[in-house]
Amino acid sequence: MLKSMTGFGRAEQLIEGYLIKIQIKSVNHRYSDFTIKVPRYYSFLEDKIRNAAMQSISRGKVEILVSIEQKESDDKEITLNRAVAEQYVKAIKSLADFGVKDDLSMSAMIGLSDIFDVEYKEIDEEKITEMVITVFDAALMEFVAMREEEGKRLEENINQHLSALLAEVDEIEKKSPACVVEYRDKLRAKLEEILKDRTVDETRVITEAAIFADKISVDEETVRLKSHVCAFKNTMSANEPVGKKLDFIVQEMNREANTTGSKCNDAEVASHVVELKSIIEKIREQIQNIE
Repeated sequence: MLKSMTGFGRAEQLIEGYLIKIQIKSVNHRYSDFTIKVPRYYSFLEDKIRNAAMQSISRGKVEILVSIEQKESDDKEITLNRAVAEQYVKAIKSLADFGVKDDLSMSAMIGLSDIFDVEYKEIDEEKITEMVITVFDAALMEFVAMREEEGKRLEENINQHLSALLAEVDEIEKKSPACVVEYRDKLRAKLEEILKDRTVDETRVITEAAIFADKISVDEETVRLKSHVCAFKNTMSANEPVGKKLDFIVQEMNREANTTGSKCNDAEVASHVVELKSIIEKIREQIQNIE
């Protein structure tokens, strides 16, 4: 089954007071390239998420965004730094010496953040990881489903191109023998014109036609093209990432098409070769989006 490299998946769950949101998106890339963004306080999750992603994503430029919000927060312990607070109170009261009204209040003191010491409780990394991976798996399921759906559309389109390619190959195979007959007839007519009343050496005509036929024969190329199409279809049905393999097969197809074009000595065959190369290019463009 083909998978596109373009995909998107999102999941959101509230688990044990933590609101976890995860978004996965990807675009085409020659290799696998992961960008994972997690809150700084939970940086230990990055490698774990990367490892989980690599189990299902082998190719593409992938961006994973993780948001963690603790709705029922008890992870902080706030204590008053009495020494700092006393210094503030002493300094503020001394302003009275300058005729400033002493209106010191608790609400004013609260604004002095450095009089409080904030300590974070130790995070249960194993518990957080388990919760995040649960949400990640849900987002990944949606992400993979989208890739597979796009892959089906790509496969349908590629199969249409492959059918058109085989039709062009058939036309080339039908036309090639006629080119030899046409060449032989033209050669005989030319010799008759040159020799006039003298008898044309039929053996020589047949020999020249045979040499010409060997020179323009594309039997090997068309057979290999059909073989490549068969290999292409078999590869598409494999249950693994096949984008790079398909790219290699297309390169081989293009090589055979170029060789066929260099051998053709007929305008009609040449037109079929041009169409053949155009179809191969369309296939090549499509597989650039296959994982």
